[in-house]
Amino acid sequence: MTSSAPALRVPAIRLYVGDPLAAGAVATFDRAQAHYLRNVMRAKAGDDVLLFNGRDGEWRATVGELGKAGGTARAVARTRPQQASPDLWLLFAPIKSGRIEFLVEKATELGVSLLAPVLTERAVVRRVNEARLRAHAVEAAEQSGRLDVPALRPAQTLEAALANWPAGRPLFVCDESGHGVPIGRALPDRRKRPGAVLIGPEGGFAPGELDALAKLAFVTRVGLGPRVLRAETAALAALACWQALAGDWGDGGPGLSPSADSSLVADQP
Repeated sequence: MTSSAPALRVPAIRLYVGDPLAAGAVATFDRAQAHYLRNVMRAKAGDDVLLFNGRDGEWRATVGELGKAGGTARAVARTRPQQASPDLWLLFAPIKSGRIEFLVEKATELGVSLLAPVLTERAVVRRVNEARLRAHAVEAAEQSGRLDVPALRPAQTLEAALANWPAGRPLFVCDESGHGVPIGRALPDRRKRPGAVLIGPEGGFAPGELDALAKLAFVTRVGLGPRVLRAETAALAALACWQALAGDWGDGGPGLSPSADSSLVADQP
């Protein structure tokens, strides 16, 4: 027997906001979001959107005011409770514009919780546009369905990044020299535990850097196969291995969509 109840429509627009989200709460859009809603998505007052803020889960909301300077939406029903992303950090040497944005976008889609640019001896790029990278991370979180946006640390030297390393968080260094343990053997016992991956620059780590890293108790040097990978390829390969062997890829896929979630209206006022 088929149910005669109409299927709930899943909003096509999903946005990250900074405001608290709860039934009846009003969230604000900045100028760029209002422009996107009005001029790109052709949204108008009364349309539904999905909102998330990294703290209160995902909410279906109704667009209210929408002008050139900003806009508002009122939260109606929670579609998904908040879930934490895997506790996985990505440390990476900055690379050229275009490719670094690609790296941040895909690392966000792959679920990292923290992005940390590190300046290594052979890194050609020495400056990072943090605002631009943050914008790419937000957009990737919106499009990928994750419920938070990874933290982004300011660029710092490799030495500074390692100086106060937290206990209990191993660092897997992708070692292009051929002396690393195959990554498939290094990760399986890390299931659901904190970790971090370090990717060097296009020219690779300097010998002195690899020697210094090898002396740190929390470091494991890992290999990514017989081929030489570009920095962004190595980063995404390592993250994919992590998610498959130690992360959340074994958890049964993404959360329920609003159209499939029988508790969708539970938080309505």
